[in-house]
Amino acid sequence: MIIFKKSLPRRSFLRGAGSSIGLPLLSAMVPSLSVFGQNNLSPKRVGFVYVPHGMIMTEEEDRWTPTKVGNNFELTPTLQPLEKYHDKLTIVSNLMGADMAGQHAGAPTAFLADSFPKKTQGVDMEAGISIDQVIASHIGQDTVFPSMQLAIEDVSDLVGACDFGYSCAYLDTLSWASPTNPLPMQINPRTVFEQMFGGTGSPEQRRVRMQQNRSILDSVLEETHKLGRNLGGEDQTKVEGFLTNIRDVERRIQNAESRTDELASVAPQSPVGIPESYDEHVGIMYDLLHVAFQADITRVFAFMKARDLSHISYPHIGVPDPHHAISHHQNSQETIEKHFRVNVYHMSQFADFVDKLAATEDGDGSLLDNSLLMYGSGMSNGNDHVKLRLPTAVVSGFLKGNRHIQVPDKTRPMGDLHLDIAHQMGLDITSFGRSDGQTVGLA
Repeated sequence: MIIFKKSLPRRSFLRGAGSSIGLPLLSAMVPSLSVFGQNNLSPKRVGFVYVPHGMIMTEEEDRWTPTKVGNNFELTPTLQPLEKYHDKLTIVSNLMGADMAGQHAGAPTAFLADSFPKKTQGVDMEAGISIDQVIASHIGQDTVFPSMQLAIEDVSDLVGACDFGYSCAYLDTLSWASPTNPLPMQINPRTVFEQMFGGTGSPEQRRVRMQQNRSILDSVLEETHKLGRNLGGEDQTKVEGFLTNIRDVERRIQNAESRTDELASVAPQSPVGIPESYDEHVGIMYDLLHVAFQADITRVFAFMKARDLSHISYPHIGVPDPHHAISHHQNSQETIEKHFRVNVYHMSQFADFVDKLAATEDGDGSLLDNSLLMYGSGMSNGNDHVKLRLPTAVVSGFLKGNRHIQVPDKTRPMGDLHLDIAHQMGLDITSFGRSDGQTVGLA
């Protein structure tokens, strides 16, 4: 490690006309004559990933839940994509969601808010503050965004696809700033990218840059050269790799926009920046979250990979049927296999994101070493809208993994896990949602 007499601030930026790019953690940010391990420069981060309609978890066939409880459990078929992270993986079984709260409306509200949605079709919606927002209020105030809320599905195309008697808004978000304030989820990668890196410029500056197909990095070249002259070789390599990663994400967004423009005459409703390909859309969103963690743009995110009552289909993996339709498999083995294929596909995308975190340096370890990720659904058996025994996985580099924690059936709410996660993130709170203060035992 290079020792500097004067360290860079942890919150250091490359600034240009219309651009502001936060730097990743560098050796030069460590106070003189100290080492990473003696400085709390690597913050903890937390992310929540939601998939709708549950898993294959019927009474006859459960492809999610491990049979062995405790340590050294065997991965089930749906969990196989996380095999290399077995030692960082914890499965928590039997947690209760918002069962009997509509057919679908209770699923996303319980996932992060551990609450039952108020039955209303009006604007007087009510659920509960979500755990991502509770955590963000404690650890997110020093970052550009206290939290990020991303999604994939364009809800404007799904008007009327709601739960009977419940507002559509319950299905459109995971995050609630308060019991009556649902937060919007951003689906446009271009908008997210510009908010992350182009927030200092005027709309006109950003418009001109996009029209000229210029990179957001062009405006910070001079700053980059100045910085490089004051960095050691290791830090220079890290900054170069970080900026290359940003450029790769930017290029993928530009390529997706080009294809969208070509299809505009066929699908004029598709706004610029939203890829036609689901696989590409999800991949770019995960890459944006990866960079957001790396540059300390945010330490908290919620990502909704599809909404309940989803119309998304997956022809590229041999499933041309809408996701919601195949979740009602009626015990047809052919349809069960389709839904299972979608479950594994979603898990594989998540595993790719975990790979990126594991491969990215952060202080003495990796981004994964300093992150906690919760993955799951607000349903178990989507065929019958069962919102009990929720499929829930936790992947973390700072928690003991290779564990299957099974709580007593039909007695412990999702809030017990939320409360536990809050404790792991350093919060001193005694209750959350429907939890009476118990935790599931992540520590």
